[in-house]
Amino acid sequence: MRIVVALGGNALLRRGQPLTAEVQRQNIRTAVSMIVPAAKEHQLILTHGNGPQIGLLALEQAACMKGSGTRGTRAPVLYPFDILGAETEGMIGYMIEQELGNLLGGEPPVATVLTMVDVDPTDPAFENPEKFIGPGYEREEADRIRKSTGWIFKKDNEIWRRVVPSPRPLCIHEIRPIGWLLEKGTLVICTGGGGIPVVRDQGNTGMRGVEAVIDKDLASGLLARDLGADCFIMVTDVKGVFLDYGKPSEQMLGTTTPRTLRKLMDHFPPGSMGPKVDAACEFVEKTGGDAVIGSLEDIGRIFAGRAGTRVRPDSSDDVSPGQDKR
Repeated sequence: MRIVVALGGNALLRRGQPLTAEVQRQNIRTAVSMIVPAAKEHQLILTHGNGPQIGLLALEQAACMKGSGTRGTRAPVLYPFDILGAETEGMIGYMIEQELGNLLGGEPPVATVLTMVDVDPTDPAFENPEKFIGPGYEREEADRIRKSTGWIFKKDNEIWRRVVPSPRPLCIHEIRPIGWLLEKGTLVICTGGGGIPVVRDQGNTGMRGVEAVIDKDLASGLLARDLGADCFIMVTDVKGVFLDYGKPSEQMLGTTTPRTLRKLMDHFPPGSMGPKVDAACEFVEKTGGDAVIGSLEDIGRIFAGRAGTRVRPDSSDDVSPGQDKR
């Protein structure tokens, strides 16, 4: 089978862990070791998140810029988000490619593709930032950073994190070379962090980067559809899709359908689980394949169909909320 596996940024760098290269490498080594058995049986395409990593780069940049502006003005941005996104694609892709290559021993070969993704410059997301990036803060610290940088913060469970625009992905520029690599039996790492956001110039004569971070799951779902994948798996830091998450009444969905999930979207925050559910529904609706959302620790059982929330095509026997038909 051809399977797209989207590794969440928080699955590779867990909440509360230090944002160091060694911590990320260890987490990546653990993650890919769980993926290797499937890589020997299926044709895999890996994508990855970059929320913590791109947030750290932006934070480092803000520290470098501090005091470099004239009185009463903020210092100019040294590197916009499209450049920071490209940095994280290279950084994380490099570590995944190296660790996978070490374990696979060269077969199948592994390659990372720097990926640009078209977005609409009029997308409403530019007016309503919702994509979480960077580390979490207590309210007082978030307020202090907001006053000095102008950044926007929103609550992510019990912490506050920066949010940036996250326009919907429209087109993956490198889809043809990705397909060529797959035809040659390559395990491809691409669309990292949702890809580098770009817009077309008027007249479609060129492109330029924009200040945004594309949601990794929506971009990965688009990739999976364009590549004709049989299954789309989103790996995160929770075991599946929950109703009333974090409450005493929380309940995980087992096997469900897009029709059921569309009725429950109010349960899924737009900055975290919402895009995953949306991406899963779109993939299943448009391809008839299965989509799965689950945790890194369960990846082996997810491949075997025994873990995570599995979304299957709508049918007359839709699963009710909270039921598990596996």
